[in-house]
Amino acid sequence: MANITASMVKELREKTGAGIMDARNALVEVEGDMDKAVDYLREQGLASAAKKANRIAAEGVVSIKVDGNSAAIIEVNAETDFVAKNDQFQTLVAEINDAVLVNKPADLEAALALEIDGETIDAKITEATRVIGERISFRRFEVIEKTDADVFGQYLHAGGSIGAVVVIEGSDNEETANGVAMHITAMAPQYVSREDVPADVYAAEEAVQKEIAANEGKGRPEHILEKMVTGRMNQFLGRLSLTEQPFVRDEDMNVAKFVEQNGGGTIKEFVRYQVGEGMERREEDFAAEVAEQMGQ
Repeated sequence: MANITASMVKELREKTGAGIMDARNALVEVEGDMDKAVDYLREQGLASAAKKANRIAAEGVVSIKVDGNSAAIIEVNAETDFVAKNDQFQTLVAEINDAVLVNKPADLEAALALEIDGETIDAKITEATRVIGERISFRRFEVIEKTDADVFGQYLHAGGSIGAVVVIEGSDNEETANGVAMHITAMAPQYVSREDVPADVYAAEEAVQKEIAANEGKGRPEHILEKMVTGRMNQFLGRLSLTEQPFVRDEDMNVAKFVEQNGGGTIKEFVRYQVGEGMERREEDFAAEVAEQMGQ
């Protein structure tokens, strides 16, 4: 029997879009021959279009579910916004979110192995890809926990193009928490406060600002240049930090002040997902796609 490695399974999945177990079983069946494994999966109807796995799936939705002291936020992608609004796709997203919230998997591999009605999420995604005709991808998730003394805030923008979950400690004001979540979707902070900004991020920006100050302030005293850098670094930290950003509904106060004046508490953590962020976007060429399907 051929030695089937994880990298072989990964390569076959990338070529065919098949599920983990289907890819492994195919490799076992053909004794590790990659080309034969692709053919085997296609013959079995498990890779009806081998090129699907290489297509760009950068549309989709962000979904949020909350149950008691647990919340789950996920991103599931498709190739087009049209399919992302499809009822079958939406049902699949809801099922995945429910399974993640209940089981709290450690990572994406564990999440894909979760079962829904006796079928793994990975297998359900493969079947949805085959039926719908577009690549479907479960990209990422996060499970957030709180205590009874905290409150969740959640917000989905434009039907799930952007979503955010926030935890406020020492508060029961859900309306305030939802307002903060809405702000997060709009203003995209990266950290809760300036104290959370990693030292390497700070150092990299400081180096840039020192170089800029040196070029702009040639001939000026050193203490003036230091003040320029300090001021710009304060602005940099304020842009990144949720608590210091001007609140989107009232720019006369920052987010920390908004929370303080509306139920109090301390912002503990947040997660913000935007569909397709950091991914290459699909470029439509319908003429080429039709020609390909017609064998031209």
